[in-house]
Amino acid sequence: MQSRKKILAICGSTRINSTNHRLIKAIAQLSKDIFDIELYDRLTQLPQFNPDDDNENVSKEVLGFRQLLKKADGVIVCTPEYAHGVPGSLKNAIDWTVGTSEFSQKPTMLITASTDGKYGHQSLLETLHVIEAKNIHNLQLLISFASTKVNKESKINDMTALSEIKKLLERFEQTINEKVKVA
Repeated sequence: MQSRKKILAICGSTRINSTNHRLIKAIAQLSKDIFDIELYDRLTQLPQFNPDDDNENVSKEVLGFRQLLKKADGVIVCTPEYAHGVPGSLKNAIDWTVGTSEFSQKPTMLITASTDGKYGHQSLLETLHVIEAKNIHNLQLLISFASTKVNKESKINDMTALSEIKKLLERFEQTINEKVKVA
């Protein structure tokens, strides 16, 4: 029997009970036999990115975040869109990895779950592409009007969204397994 893959989930919302947090919980439940999902919930503890601070004295929180990314077999980013853009705390976290390449060839799944989401989704998709997240264009999904599709008990109650997420998880698992075969 193959062991479950370690996945780091990053929620772009800093609200404790946001739609995106509930969606990550739903995904964890759907994929519990395949993935061991750890939620990184300390975005607000990362200092503001400054290239001058990205040296041997970088903060312990940044080092810890980078280590979690390195150890993960894959990453799930689940985020809302704020003012047609990427939430600042999420973009800040990603900026801390640009010079150290933790996302490079790392299987990464992006779900933007928001009211509309198309602008933030496209922006984040481009960022993840530039930092070489593996197979990002095939591992992405935009879920508009997300708050109507995930209930308070972290269950996906929209059959179309559920079907799309299951297909996305299958592609994510395939991408991770491709990485394992090559290594």
